[in-house]
Amino acid sequence: MIEINELSETQKLSMAYSTDRINIWEGAVRSGKTIASILRWLEYIEYGPKGELLMIGKTHRTLKRNILDVVLDLVGEENYNYNRGLGEVEILGRKVYIAGANDARAADKIRGMTLAGAYGDEVSIWPEDFFKMLLSRLSIKGSKLFVTTNPEGPYHWLKQDYLDKDNLSLARFKFLLEDNPALDKEYIKQLKREYTGVWYQRYIKGLWVKAEGIVYDMFSDRHLMSYGDIPRHSREWIGVDYGTTNDTVFVLVRYANGKLYVVDEYRWGEKKKGTAKTDVQLADKLEEFIDKHKAKPEWIFIDPSAKSFITELARRRDKFPAFNNISRANNEVVPGIQRVSSLLGTYNLLVSNHLEDLKQEFHSYAWDEKAQERGEDKPIKEHDHGLDAIRYVCSGIINLIDYILNQAA
Repeated sequence: MIEINELSETQKLSMAYSTDRINIWEGAVRSGKTIASILRWLEYIEYGPKGELLMIGKTHRTLKRNILDVVLDLVGEENYNYNRGLGEVEILGRKVYIAGANDARAADKIRGMTLAGAYGDEVSIWPEDFFKMLLSRLSIKGSKLFVTTNPEGPYHWLKQDYLDKDNLSLARFKFLLEDNPALDKEYIKQLKREYTGVWYQRYIKGLWVKAEGIVYDMFSDRHLMSYGDIPRHSREWIGVDYGTTNDTVFVLVRYANGKLYVVDEYRWGEKKKGTAKTDVQLADKLEEFIDKHKAKPEWIFIDPSAKSFITELARRRDKFPAFNNISRANNEVVPGIQRVSSLLGTYNLLVSNHLEDLKQEFHSYAWDEKAQERGEDKPIKEHDHGLDAIRYVCSGIINLIDYILNQAA
């Protein structure tokens, strides 16, 4: 168990004063808010009122990775027994139910429960209906809720309906990087370099600010390099954004010398060039694109909506071996944008300077202000086809990106 003298003053105070019905730890990434909230939750498990307890993450997997594995380290195997099949974990001799809050149907998972306490991770990415249902389930006398969150936009339901209200039994604890005594100064400097724009304001300064203006406002001429100067011997991937009336774009992304390079792209759009190409014609073009660069892509990450195109590529696998490595891309937009932004912010993603359409997209891709008013972070679906293809690659090689960013520290 972590000793109290190893904690920062902010962590100690949050544990001492988290006595309201709703207790929220918010602020910068890696700022020590999670460990303080977990320690407070363990105290509550041991000494809080009797009754059912619940722990919630976006999914069971993220709850285990972010929270339960930390709990195990703190209490030891003798005080911990996790049973994924039953949806419960025993901690300090007390049964705790676990749940995921990943979609609009999640509220049904806890309907009918009567809770003495609950702990939640990343509450701002839960459905609002789930949060409201959870509060209604905390009906035992003295029951409390303990949750963590990173800031989102200023119109997010959590901020408007809870954090900004002064008539609720709610304790709010804000954390910055310097509040985590486990972080050294060099690591803090690196984190601050990795985040730019709205991500810096939210995840470093802990502010609830709008995502507005150009999405990749950090992109500049410093990210451009001559096609001929891009290293050749390296790992490679291809991203494909598929369109019928919109552009279809292939991008070749290469890793060498500790950086990622967007080497080249193929682009075809009905609006600019006339007749749309069939799946057969686009598959021919992808073969030509791969052969042109003598590429050996580890994976070809394709827009998951492009089912007919994926089927056509699969039909060619025997004659064109590269098509054996097809993967439906992860299409989570905002996390993907964050990855690309971090790479650009540290100059670990560079772009061949002959790609005029792609450069125009970097300078034009913008956040949707109307979505912000609804509390959502969404870019406008314009000027995004090549950028989506890059995002698909970056979302498919997360471990390598983590390595690249760590090496830049």
